[in-house]
Amino acid sequence: MAIASEFITRLRQILPAGSVHTDPADCWAYGYDNSKKHAPPEAVAFPSRHEQVVELVRLCNEYQLPLTPRGRGTGTTGAVVPLSGGLVMSLERMNHILELSPDNRFAVVEPGLTNQGLQDAIKPLGFFWPPDPTSAAFCSIGGNLAYNSAGPRAVKYGTPRDNVLGLRAVTGDGRELRTGIYTSKGVVGYDLTRLIVGSEGTLAIITEATLKLTPLAEAKRTLRAVYADVDCAARAIARIMAQPLTPCALEFIDANAIEMIRQYSDADLPQGAGALLMIEADGPEAGLETAAVGIEKAATVDGLLDFRIARTAAEVDELWRTRKALSPALRKIAPGKINEDVVVPVTELPNLIAGLNALSQRFGLPIVNFGHAGNGNIHVNLLLDPSHPDQVERAHDCLGEIFDLVLRLRGTLSGEHGVGLEKRDYVDRELDAVSLDLMRAIKRQFDPNGILNMGKMLP
Repeated sequence: MAIASEFITRLRQILPAGSVHTDPADCWAYGYDNSKKHAPPEAVAFPSRHEQVVELVRLCNEYQLPLTPRGRGTGTTGAVVPLSGGLVMSLERMNHILELSPDNRFAVVEPGLTNQGLQDAIKPLGFFWPPDPTSAAFCSIGGNLAYNSAGPRAVKYGTPRDNVLGLRAVTGDGRELRTGIYTSKGVVGYDLTRLIVGSEGTLAIITEATLKLTPLAEAKRTLRAVYADVDCAARAIARIMAQPLTPCALEFIDANAIEMIRQYSDADLPQGAGALLMIEADGPEAGLETAAVGIEKAATVDGLLDFRIARTAAEVDELWRTRKALSPALRKIAPGKINEDVVVPVTELPNLIAGLNALSQRFGLPIVNFGHAGNGNIHVNLLLDPSHPDQVERAHDCLGEIFDLVLRLRGTLSGEHGVGLEKRDYVDRELDAVSLDLMRAIKRQFDPNGILNMGKMLP
């Protein structure tokens, strides 16, 4: 959609010099995210204050111009790709911590602050913010909230929805609102905070977030268990999660991933390994050794091939080396892989992996699986060469059957990557018609002109 010169003139009046890009070369990078999908915007704006966001949204409504808000672009679903062109609003310059209140255990931050920037600021005060996506060093808090991106620690500490007290935001038609509270309890009105978190920028643009801080644990233990097959590992997962001390991380790697690690690293893994669990427990130093012994007891089921507890920093690094070898191996083998995150009940993990292996054979595509075992969130990686059209077509057909398998197992199509473009056209397989109608009505209430992040989330 072509942007009127008058719009650009007024845009430049709202923002300081150097805060608007219109040169296609400058705008190009803001047309994609980590999904590798791309659609170039006509302009990019960089607000630095809440008031500027309000004015920009109202201006876009006046001109009926598509508006796509974005953070750092680390998402994998195409949720920030400006399908209809128009204006991209990058919030990367709104990157300040506005208030720290350790006694009340909250921080008020702007959306462009990186996850790592927040962690570095609050660690000396004895706190952390639980969401820890793999891209924590680069991704923004606003992006974490837009996707409800969690990471391994969600198994114990919850997702962003569980760790956000309130928001300041701008609706799709330019109205300002504050949601939520500054306290740990509050039940006044509908929970708009949790509604906006995870809405992928389709309802409102977050300009401030009040985040719930958690005290850092005194100590941590790292453990690794290797099993003959996924059924054994699933039994162990259920037993581990029934322990009084919930692990702060419980990661799963399937046999295909283990074989890949074995080929591309010198990681020490027993022969016949069919599944691997990486386990971390945190808490008071005094009781952690006893907790580790309890986890080992729970993890000891028929089919356990190897169990190790790291006692030193070097041993911790050695155990994690197995998991860290996986991503480089995947990039080397299939740089064009499709990575989808799905969730099933823990007891259905064996059926999920068996079903995925059957689909891999039927479609002639390697499928490698790993993820956050404690809550059944598995990252399914279809390995393919995108330069081969037949592989792309097979992968697309296979993906539809993967989602059907997940739903048959009473799962959900996404645990933390979101919907964006990648899963938009599969959403009606999970959500019924009434739910979708209500969601579209909510969308109209927040964004009556339909300009905000057009074409995302809902089919």
